[in-house]
Amino acid sequence: MTVFLWIPLAIVALWLVVLVAFARPLLARWREPVLRHPVLVIESDDWGAGPLEQAKALRELAAMLGRIRDGTGRPALMTLGMVFEVPDGPRILADGGTTYHGLPLSDPRFDEVCAAIKEGIAAGVFVPQLHGQAHYWPPALLAAAQSDASVRTWLTSPEPAATEDLPSHLQSRWVDAATLPSRPLDAAAIDAAVTFECESYRALFAAAPQVAVATTFVWSDAVERAWARAGIDTVITPGRRATCRDASGAPGGVDARMLNGDRAASGMTYLVRDVYFEPIKGHEPERLAAALAARTRQGRACLIETHRANFFGARAASLAALERGLRRALDEWPTLRFVAPLELARAIRERDPDWIATRSLPRLAARCARIAEIPRFRRAAYWTGLMLPLSRCNRRL
Repeated sequence: MTVFLWIPLAIVALWLVVLVAFARPLLARWREPVLRHPVLVIESDDWGAGPLEQAKALRELAAMLGRIRDGTGRPALMTLGMVFEVPDGPRILADGGTTYHGLPLSDPRFDEVCAAIKEGIAAGVFVPQLHGQAHYWPPALLAAAQSDASVRTWLTSPEPAATEDLPSHLQSRWVDAATLPSRPLDAAAIDAAVTFECESYRALFAAAPQVAVATTFVWSDAVERAWARAGIDTVITPGRRATCRDASGAPGGVDARMLNGDRAASGMTYLVRDVYFEPIKGHEPERLAAALAARTRQGRACLIETHRANFFGARAASLAALERGLRRALDEWPTLRFVAPLELARAIRERDPDWIATRSLPRLAARCARIAEIPRFRRAAYWTGLMLPLSRCNRRL
């Protein structure tokens, strides 16, 4: 056998080594369903209990979303990650800051906020999701206030407070982050908390929650089990599960990674939300359109994460940026569909042919577009030359 034959055989063998080394993430992306249509969902967190100016922001958002329709005539959708409680500052102050009291969303002060949310739901532009009873773990917040004057001032505010003003690590609900690194919560406490917040959700919406998204994307298997027992069907994730706050306060302890349609041990379906659009941080409308293009090439839905803070002080600018981004997305992708996460999860789970691609070439093209995101695979494919045939295959498709 000549050297000219050995060389291509050696290259192919090297490629096989790379493919075998990355077999698990490659197969996971191969199995992940491919969508037939471009799909866009605007996911917005932190709504509910909090500053009363939300009512005006919600009504302006609803009006803007209602003006934008996809090819089927459906209006643009925004999910609302619902929070049902903030601290009752005057009561906490009256008790010397030693006992926590919550101000629930059912308080008459929030009547206009609740009315604006329900109006948007009736108009088909808002879809509520469970974010948490509170955007913090109350005992941890109370403990932190004993040594942090700024937290104590926030906790005893005379007006409904904005949780965005808390230190980031204290905004995590499902860990005790009073000191860092955080400590896990007792499973019984988690069960009781999930039961209570699901009751709060049902009281407002006359239905049990079916979609959950953890505050700051820090949660645990114990939280998932409690969600499943409460009837949660779908969990919104960033593609990984962080279980703690590390010594620096950053999310850590990642113990699971997931793709769209993956199933939790408890049976719930995962969806991935990994695109950020925060106009108050300088994100331009083009960011939204570019993200949609990338996810569409991958055969995935584009779940955009944004927060209510965008629609407070800089409300007009943020509304305009979001509207421009949505209109540009529709201009570039006329077949774009707006869909609620629960509908999307069910379509993926049931392999609904109205939503899931069945033709071989679109599925292969999407799968080829996904492989570059695998950590270290792109570098290995580049240095071994495997990227060349993969890129050519993708371009032809």
